[in-house]
Amino acid sequence: MRDIVIIGNGPAGLAAAIYAKRAGRDTLLISDAPTGGGQIATTYEVDNYPGLPGVSGMELGSKMLAHATDHLGCETLLAHVTEIRPASDGGEGWLVISDKEETETRTVIIATGATHTHLGVPGEKEHTGMGVSYCATCDGAFFKKRVVAVVGGGDVALEDAIFLSRFAKQVYLIHRRDEFRGAKILQEEALAADNITPLYDTIVKEVQGKDVVESLAIETVKTKEASVLPVHGVFMAVGIRPNLDGIKGLPDQNEAGYIIADETCATSLPGIFAAGDVRTKALRQVATAVADGANAVFAIDKYLHG
Repeated sequence: MRDIVIIGNGPAGLAAAIYAKRAGRDTLLISDAPTGGGQIATTYEVDNYPGLPGVSGMELGSKMLAHATDHLGCETLLAHVTEIRPASDGGEGWLVISDKEETETRTVIIATGATHTHLGVPGEKEHTGMGVSYCATCDGAFFKKRVVAVVGGGDVALEDAIFLSRFAKQVYLIHRRDEFRGAKILQEEALAADNITPLYDTIVKEVQGKDVVESLAIETVKTKEASVLPVHGVFMAVGIRPNLDGIKGLPDQNEAGYIIADETCATSLPGIFAAGDVRTKALRQVATAVADGANAVFAIDKYLHG
C-alpha cells in the first residue's frame, strides 16, 4: 500500500510530489498528461512566479516535473483516474482506480486543476498567450498603457476589468446581455472608472491579428451590426470549471463543482486531500497551487501519525 497517491501533475500535484518524496513517503503521481505544469504549460510567459521572471510556462512545468521525478525519483503513471473508493479490505486507506491499474494507498491528493471556458471563436486558440489570456492577475502587467478587452458579465469579468484599468489605457467590457450579472458593487465600481467602456448586447465573432492580437470582430446581438474593435489583448472571463469529469467517489463539492477544502487541503473524506485550483479558494495562481501542494503533504504527515 502506498503512502500517497497524487492525481494531477500541475503545480499543486508536482509540489506535493516534491514534498512527499523529501518526507520519505512512498508516492505515486498519476496524470493523463505526459508533460507537467497543467494550465501553465500552455502559457507563453509566466512573469509572476518568484525568482523566475519571464519563464515560459512549458519550461516551468518541465522543471517542476523533472524535480519531482528525475531528481527525487517520484514514480509516475500515465493514466486517467475514474474512481476513488475505500480499500477493498474494508480497513483504512483508499483504492484509486484508473484506466491502467488499481492502486491501494493510505492517502490521496486530488490536484487535477481547473480549466477556463473558451469562447470557441476563430483566432482564439491561435492567439492564446499572444494577446489572448484567461487570467488578468497573471498577464495584466504586460498591457500597461495599452487597449484591452474583457469578455464576460459576471463577478470575474468585472473584477478583471477593474484590475486591468489600473494598467491599461482603455478597457472594453464586452457582454452579450443588456446588463451585467455580477455584484452591484462591482458594477458600480467598473462603470465609474474613466477608462472602462461597457459594450452591452455584443458578442465576439473572431480574434484577429497576424502574430499577436490586433483586433476583435464583434457583432451586436439585436441588430447584428458588425464592426472591428482594435485591441492589443483580450481577457476571457466566461467561466472556469474544475477538472473532475468522470471521477467517481469524490469528497463534498460546492455548487460550482469545486472540492470543499480549507488551507490544510483536508476534505470531507478522511485521508483525501484537495490541492490547487480544484479546491475552493479565493485566488488560483501558480504560487497558491504550489503552496497547496506543500500544505497537503504537511497535513498528510500529521494525519498518518494519528
